[in-house]
Amino acid sequence: MKHIVRKAFIDYEKEERWLNEMAAKGLAMTDYSWCRYAFEDTAPGEYTYRLELLDNLATHPESKKYIGFLEDTGVEQVASYARWVYFRKKTTDGPFNLYSDLDSKIKHYQRVFQLWLVLGLAELAIGFSNTTMGITQLMEGGTNFNGWLGAPLLALGLFLLLGLALPLHRKIKRLKAEKEVME
Repeated sequence: MKHIVRKAFIDYEKEERWLNEMAAKGLAMTDYSWCRYAFEDTAPGEYTYRLELLDNLATHPESKKYIGFLEDTGVEQVASYARWVYFRKKTTDGPFNLYSDLDSKIKHYQRVFQLWLVLGLAELAIGFSNTTMGITQLMEGGTNFNGWLGAPLLALGLFLLLGLALPLHRKIKRLKAEKEVME
């Protein structure tokens, strides 16, 4: 039986945990589109899910080559959304990790960090611009529409930077320190 769940995630690790919790309950994800997950009934714990932010879109030749390599190892691409790809593997096939070493894990965290950093800085710039325009409009006797629009954009930018990018930056630093200890 097919199940549709509408849910939004910003933290991909929480999303991955949730997908694996759903799989443990016997619901295997079969498709994804903006905040919409499709599931089908399966044996509980049949699949393990992993998410990855690729360097390029999933349709890019290099991405296709990488996805093909994973498929040769028993991994299945379930869905993709922009550069995010949803993978699964049968749990009976053993552990499923996309990152075999610290370097690949650091590289992935850096890609996600850069995404949140760019989006956060863009939101801050747009929010600051709107707030400044709103103040100017107010001083000229107009409405403060842009000022009101700027505040949530500034808040979103701060959230992306402080709530998502900064913790990833800390993880990257911790992993790099761990790598140095191991060398």
